[in-house]
Amino acid sequence: MLEKTTRVNYLFDFYQPLLTPKQRSYMDMYFREDYSLGEISELLNVSRQAVYDNIRRTEQMLENYEEKLGLYDRFRKRMTILDRMDHMANNSDIQALIHQLKELE
Repeated sequence: MLEKTTRVNYLFDFYQPLLTPKQRSYMDMYFREDYSLGEISELLNVSRQAVYDNIRRTEQMLENYEEKLGLYDRFRKRMTILDRMDHMANNSDIQALIHQLKELE
């Protein structure tokens, strides 16, 4: 479950601008602020089922965006390469540059 939540949070980070304000709000409350479906439904005065359906549809949209654009996959690959480079680098200047690249991500 934690792995799925982490993945959805990363996808949300990458593709958030492509979502509607309502979708962003539901996803932010559920995945980042850790609100329950019931709490969200009370706050927004909608049914719990409506919240659940919106979150599931939005998750699927995020997965579809990732399938087409692959931003998260490329990010993970870049970070893996940077980690390997960091471990292999003997020069502190090179390590400093690697850390700067990681900060950009």
